[in-house]
Amino acid sequence: MSWVNAGQTGAFKVDVVTTDGAGHAPEFWAKRCVERLISVADSAPPELREQALAYQNRMEQVILLHMKRAIQSDRTTVSHAVTEAGQPGLADLLRRL
Repeated sequence: MSWVNAGQTGAFKVDVVTTDGAGHAPEFWAKRCVERLISVADSAPPELREQALAYQNRMEQVILLHMKRAIQSDRTTVSHAVTEAGQPGLADLLRRL
């Protein structure tokens, strides 16, 4: 997985984050999402920086909650389709992931 960002100078930044044996957890994606949406300048006044960091943290928690709900909803949809296809045991395994 990599992110490519073009800055104002036209330079590119590439970050690569890998996993072993599984995809990234919802917590990883929530954090990446917030990093892309909300930035806090190192030069920001301390009071504003503290408030912005608290906002980032809260948004990460909100995004995480909804990502987990979306994942569970998708698993419900997939497990239902697998049950309808005649594989209730596999559907049960999918629901427990």
